[in-house]
Amino acid sequence: MIDMEKWLQLFTEQMDRYFGDRLVFIGLQGSYARGEAGEGSDIDTVVIFDHLDGEDLERYRQAVDELPHRELLCGFVSGIEELEHWNRSELLQFYFDTTPIRGSLESLRPLIRAEDARRAVHSGACGIYHGCLHNFLHERSEEILRGLYKEARFVLQALLFCRTGRYVRTKAEMAAMTEELEKAIATAADFSGDQFAQLSEQLLKWAKKLICEYAEV
Repeated sequence: MIDMEKWLQLFTEQMDRYFGDRLVFIGLQGSYARGEAGEGSDIDTVVIFDHLDGEDLERYRQAVDELPHRELLCGFVSGIEELEHWNRSELLQFYFDTTPIRGSLESLRPLIRAEDARRAVHSGACGIYHGCLHNFLHERSEEILRGLYKEARFVLQALLFCRTGRYVRTKAEMAAMTEELEKAIATAADFSGDQFAQLSEQLLKWAKKLICEYAEV
């Protein structure tokens, strides 16, 4: 396992070296931020700049190429202006699932409204429904299905936020707060090929329910 505290120190020093006071925010998302990382987990960083152009992207790539575990690094970079005008149904997950390392995202919080959470549930469920049908009929890919279950956990986070006003980050918390079908969605992990049809049907059933319940009127 990576010592994330030391790695983030190196990452932050590298960002300072290449960008200095142009940095608005540095954060961490994903399994390392939630305390659920395993061997080979991605490192999901967030870096927000005062503005972002093609030259900045080249410099960022050069900076991170010098870091250990470069092959695991992914995440999000943006200029602050774009982020403040982002799709607000996506800002919900972005804001609450980002652990600050440097700076703050508090300017985003007033932008996130209850209707944005509902829209996140509905649009997410539509995407999962379509993806699950396409995969079942054509690709028959266990890897794609696992990816759809991962997306479903993000939708479940928005769903629980709609119900409770609280953003739940970990799988364990989600499982403790949900109904039987939702608990199965939250905790689905590795599965064998003979479960493909059953788990596809389960995901379709859940997505259909949300599409109908959270449609805009």
